[in-house]
Amino acid sequence: MASQQGLAPAIQPNGLGRVLVTWSPTEAQCGGAPIALGPLVRRPLNNLFWPTQFKFKPVTFRFTIDASGRPLSIERIERIDSDFVSFGDDLAPALAASQFAGGAKASCQITYTPKTMSLAEAPVGDLISYTISPIGGALPNEGWARIKPAGDCAKAPTVAPLLSAFPNYAQIAGTPGIHEWTLIGYDIDRQGKPTNVHIIGSNGNAALAKASAKAMQRWKFADGPRTGCIYAYRRPPLTLAAPPAPEEAAFRSADATCEEPHQWTQPLSLQFPENYRRRMIEGWAIVRYDVAPWGAVGNLKVLASQPSEDFGKQAIFMLQGATLPKSSRGLTGCVDRVRYVFEHNAPPVE
Repeated sequence: MASQQGLAPAIQPNGLGRVLVTWSPTEAQCGGAPIALGPLVRRPLNNLFWPTQFKFKPVTFRFTIDASGRPLSIERIERIDSDFVSFGDDLAPALAASQFAGGAKASCQITYTPKTMSLAEAPVGDLISYTISPIGGALPNEGWARIKPAGDCAKAPTVAPLLSAFPNYAQIAGTPGIHEWTLIGYDIDRQGKPTNVHIIGSNGNAALAKASAKAMQRWKFADGPRTGCIYAYRRPPLTLAAPPAPEEAAFRSADATCEEPHQWTQPLSLQFPENYRRRMIEGWAIVRYDVAPWGAVGNLKVLASQPSEDFGKQAIFMLQGATLPKSSRGLTGCVDRVRYVFEHNAPPVE
């Protein structure tokens, strides 16, 4: 038999051994003065990973706050190693979806501190929250065992629903950028009717929690009795619109030779930043570039972007492979505004 000494442990098919990583805002300040981290300062989404020698480090962002309390001009600082933060792609979007009290402020910073936990020690609320947005794959059975109540609801054969009911989401106030949810627990009596309906957990929308419990009481199942059943009502985020975007003409220099408008010979690779799409957060970027005589785009620079630098980075990525018609001398000082909106299948370049 061949020896396995020195080989990496095989990955278990059932996912045992994975670890939950959470990020929490731990301190914030504007102009050197601390500011409160209220309930509307959102926690980033939890994630799962296989434990390695990798060590997580706190991540800090700088930003401003507008008069409504919305964070803008979000950019990461302390880029010691690279722009990439392992299992941290929701850090900036979570900040963009937050709200601060106290009016407009400048020169702000916030730090997110990571914590890693086994599924056996992680808070049940964090495990439930992960199942709503499982960005690192399905939660292993070890985690589900801590969420599911004791009972026989999941035994085979499962009980089929004959009638299901849902809240009228249009009548319940939602939150832009936030995926809201309520986890309902219930039993099923001999007539297939839900009983002992109760709220196991939610992300804080009391109206949604109340409506979800009421909706579950209207369900009808094919058989019973069963105990220890659960069901999660999920509400996708409402769109968080981008702040007003300035006209690109304000950024165009007087000596620019780029004609407006212009036609692309190699179309842009139109892609929305996925981590912002997940939260339905719109944005924009204004970029400057030159065009070589053979039509290649170069000398790319982000002039402005909101609500975070990530939209500018995405715009640069989109423009890198684009080309314009050939010209005798090339073009300089081209300026375009890229809008990332959900009214279209892809973000247009104006």
